[in-house]
Amino acid sequence: MVAAWLWLLCFLVPQALPRAQPAELYVEVPENYGGNFPLYLTKLLLPREETEGQIVVSGDAGVAGEGLFAVDPESGFLLVTRALDREEQAEYQLQVTLETENRRVLWGPQPVRVRVKDENDQASGHQATATIDVSIVENTWVPLDPVHLAENLQVPYPHHIAQVHWNGGDVHYHLESQPQGPFDVDTEGKLYVTQELDREAQAEYLLQVWAQNTHSEDYAAPLELQVVVTDENDNAPICPPRGPSVSIPELSPPGTKVAKISAEDADAPSSPNSHVVYQLLSPEPEEPAELRAFELDSTSGSVTLGAAQLQAGQNILLQVLAMDLGGTDGGLSSTCEIPVTITDINDHAPEFTTSQIEPVSLPEDAEPGTLVTTLTATDADLEPAFRLMDFAIEAGDEEGTFSLDWEPDSAHVQLRLLKNLSYEAAPSHKLVVVVRNVEELVGPGPGPGATATVTVLVERVVPPPQLDRESYEASVPISTPAGSLLLTVQPSDPLSSPLRFSLVNDSEGWLCIKEISGEVHTARPLQGAQPGDMYTVLIEAQDADEPTLSTSATLVIHFLKALPAPTPTLAPVPSRHLCTPRQDHGVVVSGPREDPDRAGGHGPFSFALGPNPTVQRDWRLRALNGSHAYLTLGLHWVEPREHVVPIAVSHNDQIWQIQVRVIVCRCNVEGQCMRKVGRMKGMPTKLSAVGILVGTLIAIGIFLILIFTHLTLARKKDLDQPVDSVPLKVAV
Repeated sequence: MVAAWLWLLCFLVPQALPRAQPAELYVEVPENYGGNFPLYLTKLLLPREETEGQIVVSGDAGVAGEGLFAVDPESGFLLVTRALDREEQAEYQLQVTLETENRRVLWGPQPVRVRVKDENDQASGHQATATIDVSIVENTWVPLDPVHLAENLQVPYPHHIAQVHWNGGDVHYHLESQPQGPFDVDTEGKLYVTQELDREAQAEYLLQVWAQNTHSEDYAAPLELQVVVTDENDNAPICPPRGPSVSIPELSPPGTKVAKISAEDADAPSSPNSHVVYQLLSPEPEEPAELRAFELDSTSGSVTLGAAQLQAGQNILLQVLAMDLGGTDGGLSSTCEIPVTITDINDHAPEFTTSQIEPVSLPEDAEPGTLVTTLTATDADLEPAFRLMDFAIEAGDEEGTFSLDWEPDSAHVQLRLLKNLSYEAAPSHKLVVVVRNVEELVGPGPGPGATATVTVLVERVVPPPQLDRESYEASVPISTPAGSLLLTVQPSDPLSSPLRFSLVNDSEGWLCIKEISGEVHTARPLQGAQPGDMYTVLIEAQDADEPTLSTSATLVIHFLKALPAPTPTLAPVPSRHLCTPRQDHGVVVSGPREDPDRAGGHGPFSFALGPNPTVQRDWRLRALNGSHAYLTLGLHWVEPREHVVPIAVSHNDQIWQIQVRVIVCRCNVEGQCMRKVGRMKGMPTKLSAVGILVGTLIAIGIFLILIFTHLTLARKKDLDQPVDSVPLKVAV
């Protein structure tokens, strides 16, 4: 509540206090003013901020009603709307206020006192008589001839240029210049120029001179004087601003327009002072004309290409001398510059750095994607777009065996293998690779360097021999006697070339391997071996036809504890044959015979194939009962020959090793084994038959030689006897 009363008090106190009144303004207005109306009198200090209200002018009776005075609401000037007459009212007392519609004063009142200034516009009421003497004299107020003034005139200033004269006395002269210029007139009517003139700033002036009385009233119409400023060669030619470089394609023909220089001279047009000619400064013109790169028309300023060829990438600054006075002595000059750039065009075909690539050898088992070689091409053009290249195999790759790989903006292309090679199909390939521009070529076509020949030689690859396993393992009791078969190493492909086997790093000499069959046996008793130990040797297999091709595999022997009892007598296994491809029959294998003197000499027995992986792959063994097992082929095809199959027979803690010999052979439709027939006794071999034949021929040859020798010696003996020693033949 207290706060509300304080606010009301603060609002009402200023309203109740009297406002300070503005100071009175005083304005004089000439009576019978002959100028334009309304006539602005003085500016009122109205509020600057925008306030809604109206300006009210009040004062003497009739002032507001007649609308004699008003205030311009935009400028705030007090104005009078018509001429005032001092004889009617000599002074006006006005008040100006800013009020709202409900007559509340927002600003003012501002008192203004307006005094009407007296003019001599009334007669005195008396008459007078005067005698006037009039004499006729020559009129000297005559027009003036134009005056020509040289610009930049070097004379003392002010400089007298003309003279005007009014016949009567009590005269003074008034001068005005259109446009405003440095001119003046003295009391004697002499006209002066007060400083140097510049024709380029103003070429002509129109001077008007009035003859006036002491009240500045004109005696007559003004005289006009035309002042013409004559030109001097004081302005050098102005070159156009240096713009961006002018681009000219290389190989452009002579006469191609480069640019046109148009220097501006501010001196008088069509005068020698503004007559501009041109001269090429740089590059300096060569002689003869065939050596000139540019030609310049000295009159028009046109620059064209000359006969000399320009190279792409050149940046040339043309300097042209612009001279006025037509190039004669005493003229002014300026040097104009035009930058010129010779742009590149696609006039160079790409070429390989080497057109003949040395033969590249690839094995025929090289994987697709193998890098054959990398070719490099160059392009003498400068523009990156003109150096973009496209590569292709033009000849020698009808089967699509090779491919090209390159980046769009690269000059290197990789020749890669796309398909597998075959030595039998093609022992060599002669490829022709061509390079072309992506952009259209201008000028002569590609040369011989646009192709490169690549010869690829295919190396025949004979694969190394492959064994049926990468590593072998066998478990052998330490009591195994010498000569026991442990396992057989075989090639993975039965139809591959024959192999020759050998053992490496058999430090103890416990093992041996048959060179042809690959059977691994114990070479001697395993003395020094302990159960649980491992013995590792390396089996090496060489191709019998290609000894340089070989492979190897590790053989790990696991030693078992010695058998607690001697091996019992095994039941003889009848010699049986099995057919390959596999048929539905096998071999029955029986356990050891019962021996009442030995413990454990009777069943039941367990049967298992030996640890040789080859045996386990080629054979299958299943138990028939506690004393017999059934042995069959494990594969559809097993090599036809005699096989020794190791079988482990166990009972309780005892293990016996038995060797089952099985003949695998080809069979006829009746299941009978077909064996190769050996050589019959008494029949000669091929070698012996050839020897007998050759011996017989040699014997016949020796016999014939003896006969011919004997006959030759006998004939020679007859010829050596005398004639008379030959008995005469008796004719009957």
